[in-house]
Amino acid sequence: MSLKIEALAGGFTEPVFQSQSVFKTMMDSMARPGTIQTIAPEVAPPAPLGIAAAAIALTLCDHDTPVWLSSGLAKSAMPDWLGFHTSAPVVPERAEARFAFIEHGVTLSSLGLFALGTQEYPDRSTTLIIELAGLEGGGRLALTGPGIQSVTEIRPVGLPETFLRLWAENRALFPRGIDLVLTAGSRFLCLPRTTKIIATEM
Repeated sequence: MSLKIEALAGGFTEPVFQSQSVFKTMMDSMARPGTIQTIAPEVAPPAPLGIAAAAIALTLCDHDTPVWLSSGLAKSAMPDWLGFHTSAPVVPERAEARFAFIEHGVTLSSLGLFALGTQEYPDRSTTLIIELAGLEGGGRLALTGPGIQSVTEIRPVGLPETFLRLWAENRALFPRGIDLVLTAGSRFLCLPRTTKIIATEM
């Protein structure tokens, strides 16, 4: 399939109903950090974008939400696909983006390069959507904080070794800081900036 044809296909078949469904699922996930959710609407995004990441893009992105893409996504049909289905502009600088999409295998060296918001407008920050190899089967991470009754455990596969340090630095910026969505295929979980994360095993 050519890049041009690929850019036109694979979106929501019922955009209003399906975007509302995904938005509700996302809000529930943000309210309950670490809870794994499954995207119900069927979408067929261009590789290497995953299904959950694609549905989130279709739901949250529009002409007023600049998007940054990691190199593999930027070189794929994703910019045209995103433009056709959402009208969202793709920007070259991380700090300009409201949403950033990162394909599986990319090394995340810093969160500080993205928009972190301001004390007056902490919502003017970037939300990162990162594709991983899986959301279960990795090292145990314990989550505490708002929306978590006591402790929630997650076991994502493929986070960088520096992730806990990067996240602690991000959390220290509150109310500023980025929010994170981890995706794997059609599944995802949310990690708002208020969530504390510690490793419970190597």
